[in-house]
Amino acid sequence: MIWICFFVFLAACFAAGSTGGLFPPGRWYDQLAKPSWTPPNWLFPVAWTTLYICIAAAGARVAVQPDNALAMAFWALQIALNTLWTPVFFGLHKLRLGLVVLVALWLSVAVAMVMLWSVDRIAGMLFLPYLAWVTVAGALNLSVLRLNPDADADADAEAAPEV
Repeated sequence: MIWICFFVFLAACFAAGSTGGLFPPGRWYDQLAKPSWTPPNWLFPVAWTTLYICIAAAGARVAVQPDNALAMAFWALQIALNTLWTPVFFGLHKLRLGLVVLVALWLSVAVAMVMLWSVDRIAGMLFLPYLAWVTVAGALNLSVLRLNPDADADADAEAAPEV
């Protein structure tokens, strides 16, 4: 693996992850009803740091291989969708749209994993924990939406200009 590639991919991952600092969960999220199996808050940065290292390593391994175009295209798509979810869910407070983004993210991670695997098996395996985590995130997003069916309407009411 070329280390410069790894650090470039890692920078892309941490740029995506920086949305967590720009749009922190805050009071709004704390007040939402959540399922009993919601992971503790301290686990999220630990999990994402580990996942971003794996995602970057997978990208770097495949970037230096021939016939990598499709795998790299899906790597780019998944990191773009990864970047989008936090501002949609925590910034705009849009639980339904967040779920749509998560479904698209899950699909892009699954396809990226297959494409990465076809070029480099280790790279494909490095996406397995990511797919598992996005599966949990999707289930959590869906559960929070079900437990708070009016949360999207509340967000729309907060955003509506007064006349």
